[in-house]
Amino acid sequence: MIAIQDKLVSEDILDHYFLCKLDACKGACCWEGDLGAPLELDELKLIDQVLPIVKTYLSEESIHRIETHGAYENYEGQDSFSTQLLSHGPCVFMTTDDNGIAGCAFEQAFRDGKTDFKKPISCHLYPIRVIERPEQGFTAVNYDRWDICNPACQEGKDKQLPLYQFLKEAIIRKFGEAFYEELSSAADYVKANPKS
Repeated sequence: MIAIQDKLVSEDILDHYFLCKLDACKGACCWEGDLGAPLELDELKLIDQVLPIVKTYLSEESIHRIETHGAYENYEGQDSFSTQLLSHGPCVFMTTDDNGIAGCAFEQAFRDGKTDFKKPISCHLYPIRVIERPEQGFTAVNYDRWDICNPACQEGKDKQLPLYQFLKEAIIRKFGEAFYEELSSAADYVKANPKS
């Protein structure tokens, strides 16, 4: 781990390669797993605000699920929330294009200029996962490895695109420009001083 500002950053983010290859994985991160996308508390209000617009991009099944169970759910006994899932697994905000590739209703509405909310930051940052523990005084920034992303890892390696560069926009959105510049400098240092 490397300390950048008040964050502990996994070196894997600096020296591993990544470039989403949606034609291979079909956006499986939108329907695989046991929980929806983690949400920050301030995102709940944003989701509530854009929901009427975003619903126009959703299937009847997703709309019904949201209307009967809500757009997001609370992890049992915690102040943590995630997007609601359909009964067979996908995020309620998942869309599918003509090629069977998953997309995001939030992102489609954003690209169409209908909202200012691109998508949950946890989705924008993936495969980086952020663990915030203010009561313990730290934030950990980790690389979440998942076999469905193996084609993305290979594509990134082929293109020599480090994970942190692939996620530049999302990292800046979450932590700011100064943090990204320090992260980039740390990556240069790690590259110039490989472990023996």
